[in-house]
Amino acid sequence: MIYTVTLNPSLDYVVEIDEMKLGGINRSKSEHMLPGGKGINVSVVLKNLGVPSVALGFVAGFTGDEIVKNVSDLGIDVDFIVLEEGMSRINVKLKAAKETEINCAGPYISQGNVEKLYAKLDKLQEGDVLVLAGSIPNSVPDFIYQDIMIRLAKKNVMVIVDATKDLLCNVLEKHPFLIKPNIHELGEIFGVELKNNEEIITYGKKLQERGAKNVLISMAGDGAIFLGEDGSVYESPAPKGTVVNSVGAGDSMVAGFLAGYLEKKEYQHAFKMGISAGSASAFSKDLATKEEIQKVYNGLSFVLDRKDIIG
Repeated sequence: MIYTVTLNPSLDYVVEIDEMKLGGINRSKSEHMLPGGKGINVSVVLKNLGVPSVALGFVAGFTGDEIVKNVSDLGIDVDFIVLEEGMSRINVKLKAAKETEINCAGPYISQGNVEKLYAKLDKLQEGDVLVLAGSIPNSVPDFIYQDIMIRLAKKNVMVIVDATKDLLCNVLEKHPFLIKPNIHELGEIFGVELKNNEEIITYGKKLQERGAKNVLISMAGDGAIFLGEDGSVYESPAPKGTVVNSVGAGDSMVAGFLAGYLEKKEYQHAFKMGISAGSASAFSKDLATKEEIQKVYNGLSFVLDRKDIIG
């Protein structure tokens, strides 16, 4: 079974306006609300691809109740821990000439509630997949993902981590199956500005040297690069299409890669599925459907195997 962990889920209030006027009144053209958080997004896209998962994490208050209802209504199994105090956050996504996001802090999570999560994760078995995705509340230490991997070290659970800075760096020595930094996050880790694919590959390999088995690097409009534990290196330009909504595109890439890998146990196919799912969500108002992902996959111009260049 696949389990996704979203420590700080949200209700995402998506508002579309013609032009953002700071200091004035802005009237929306449309608005809608949906459950948010990187792990939840992964579960949604997996469900759309016909792959079941269980969504874990913390919820609180009436907003937490709405998150649980919304995720359950999508046909996803949920096993959230309900906090005694506070409320799950509402994040505002403004769609204008430029996308603007207001992400709130989220509720306080006590150590006792963290232990409840650990107890759930202790039940995972060999062959299960765990996706640790997204930011964490200030009340949770930066090494929580590392602690989870330590607890699961002897169970042979496949762990995927999509996080930034210390959250990501702290898990590398525990050898996650896959990490997915974007180009800016990769540059931040090493304090460099990455200017071309050769530099991206060089620094991606440094993450492998520090322990990551596979590294999937998203580059927005420039495509993506994958470095496999078998030495494979794949590149792909971004599929052609009109970007409608970039929120959730990276999470969709993780879900697509995972679904593709579980389907064929083949990195090139998994990479193509990741690229296709991420792009399909970017081209859609909401997270991509299976049909939208398959359409992009079928139209993907090429995936370059670096061995074709190196010889």
